[in-house]
Amino acid sequence: MTTDNRIGPPNFGSEREMLRAFLDYQRATLAMKCEGLTDEELRQQSMPPSTLSLLGLVRHMAEVERTWFRRVFEDNDAPMVWSDKIDFQAAYDARNSTRAEAFTAWEAEVENSRRVEREAESLDLSGHQPRWGEDVSLRMVMVHVLLEYGRHNGHADFLREGVDGTVGA
Repeated sequence: MTTDNRIGPPNFGSEREMLRAFLDYQRATLAMKCEGLTDEELRQQSMPPSTLSLLGLVRHMAEVERTWFRRVFEDNDAPMVWSDKIDFQAAYDARNSTRAEAFTAWEAEVENSRRVEREAESLDLSGHQPRWGEDVSLRMVMVHVLLEYGRHNGHADFLREGVDGTVGA
């Protein structure tokens, strides 16, 4: 891996500042796990029959960002990035994908998510989660997406080690 340029979350701050900072830290962690690798290395799969790869995780997190910010707070019917229906497994299959394609989609969704959060008057902003058929708060969405990144960054640790032996942070 290259140098660690992530900005660590603060030790003190408002609830919103903390959620924003921890979420951005986890986003930066995923990007860091992919730094310096070729498209081929990013597509390297964990083990058959799994199609899980670092590039697949980036694609998956683009879907997560879209599902939880765009589809909940802006357009419940917005199409998914990598599939015609809500199929998070389809995103994992990155065998024909490139860094440019995956990161462009992911970064666009991250920027949209940040905009939604910035423009919300409070963490109590209510949106509708179509898969659940329930209303949820921006607070709940930010915590849920933060947990998604935490879980998948653990996968990214193992995937990166399998590619080139790099471990840590």
